[in-house]
Amino acid sequence: MARPSLQFLGVGREEEASYRRLLRCGATDPGQAVPDDVPADIADHLVELGIVTRTHTGALRPVPPARAVERLIERRLDRLRGELEDAAEADGIVDSLRKEREPAGAPPPVPSDAPTVQQIEGMEAVRAVIDELTFFARTESLTTNPTGIITPESADFSRPIDLRILRRGVRMRTLMAAPALDDPTTLSYLRELSAKGAEIRISHQPLERMIICDRHAALTPIDPADTSKGALLTREPGLVATLVTLFDRMWAMAQELPGQDDELLSEIERRILRALYDADKDESGARDLGISVRTYRKHVASLMTRLHAGNRFQAALLARERGWF
Repeated sequence: MARPSLQFLGVGREEEASYRRLLRCGATDPGQAVPDDVPADIADHLVELGIVTRTHTGALRPVPPARAVERLIERRLDRLRGELEDAAEADGIVDSLRKEREPAGAPPPVPSDAPTVQQIEGMEAVRAVIDELTFFARTESLTTNPTGIITPESADFSRPIDLRILRRGVRMRTLMAAPALDDPTTLSYLRELSAKGAEIRISHQPLERMIICDRHAALTPIDPADTSKGALLTREPGLVATLVTLFDRMWAMAQELPGQDDELLSEIERRILRALYDADKDESGARDLGISVRTYRKHVASLMTRLHAGNRFQAALLARERGWF
């Protein structure tokens, strides 16, 4: 029976052979030096794939198998998702399906040179429009949040949309009201997005709520005081341009998202966080850093407290999401 292979996850034969060899060396003798004859290009590719890391000495260390396969799956899914989204846009399937909702004998479409404003009623319908607009965004996404608060429910709804935009390389600019700085959930989510490339600023001046995609379509509330009533969707060039100008003016007056606690991290703490993410055991992490296991565990306990993490692996994931290493 043929041995299972990583090829279906995008790992070539030579890369897999090198990764397996690194695993064997580590399993045979935890203190043994890893092979130093892995070709440089293969080593670089293994690191890029996320299944091998380099220690502070430059030595190669294999990521534990379960975590390595998880990273390969996530990488493959991200690529597949992007390909499917591009294919769906090119095929026009969304427009085709949308037409099924149009009643028979519907009036002809509004002329292209006439103002186009559509009233969207109810939060469910508004969220559907947001999802559709962002799905087709290709260059820029501009958003504001006048309350400055993102609830856990809102974060759960927004996360796949925001990450999809950033994964596609769309420039994301987000303006948040000042209360964001005092809300842990909001601040954590904003820093998560910032670590993935989003541009975020904090405004101490009143903000007008809006979402603008590709400077082509804009969504504003029907009633700014009660967003549950719905929104207005406009594709009229003059109105969209005016809203973009307003956004740029508010953006210029806002401040950058304050630096994270990483400014307070020592170099040893950064290295420990990387070790938590890559090492199987405290002993191997401490050995790589050249410190005692007791000192290593003392730093780990402190970092877990700062991150409000329930375990070591969660602490490593939270730190990575916040861009701490």
